[in-house]
Amino acid sequence: RVCVAVLGDLGRSPRMQYHALSLARHGRGVALLGYLRDRPHGDVLRSGNIRLVPVADLRGLRVGPKLLQYVIKVIVQAIQLLYTMLKIDQPSYILLQNPPGLPSIAVAWVACLFWRSKLIIDWHNYGYTVMSLSHGRNHPLVQIAKWYEKLFGRLSDYNLCVTNAMKEDLWVNCNIKAVTLYDKPASYFKETPLELQHQLYMKLAKDYEPFKPRTESVSSNAEMSAFTEMDEKNGHVIKTRGRPALLISSTSWTGLETNSFFL
Repeated sequence: RVCVAVLGDLGRSPRMQYHALSLARHGRGVALLGYLRDRPHGDVLRSGNIRLVPVADLRGLRVGPKLLQYVIKVIVQAIQLLYTMLKIDQPSYILLQNPPGLPSIAVAWVACLFWRSKLIIDWHNYGYTVMSLSHGRNHPLVQIAKWYEKLFGRLSDYNLCVTNAMKEDLWVNCNIKAVTLYDKPASYFKETPLELQHQLYMKLAKDYEPFKPRTESVSSNAEMSAFTEMDEKNGHVIKTRGRPALLISSTSWTGLETNSFFL
């Protein structure tokens, strides 16, 4: 059995859902642990080898200064998460997403000691770098989080990461040996039909200048965006000549993710 855990919304954690599905398809019993805000993928819900283990989402802690609120939240989350991990059937491994790693890495490590299990961390980023975006690099909380993440990260048995750049950074700065496991889209991801792309580009062109056509159409019956052109007589859509490149990226890039992308 494997416990796949994320201290976040399972419905918005596709990589962890894929881990759970992969393990389940190889005959492992999986306890998928996390918040149940958004609905997980249908394959996860239909799998007989995956059991969802909900963790209550803590909200509304508004007593005292922000620092006190944060400390209280971390303590309550630690107790709650440890209690939940100790209620499940004994796992051979706990596979944990990081971030968020505070307090989940330490809690998972304690649970592994109790169960005599192996701890696997899947490093998506560093929690302290995400925290520094709102608090600054030199904030005491950020420095504590950095120390905590490096210390408890080294206590894991195995480590996964999403890029070779992160693999190298983990080894050089944290002395953590990781294996790169690239994200791969699931089989149900298909290229969007050109007609649907055109509809989207035309909708975006109403409000955003980059999506508006850059040249006049040769045909007076054509409906154009910067990327596509549709003949209104027959509804046929083609890609425009000399169209710009379209780059779609994450909306939460930190410096590390940016470096990973360009490397």
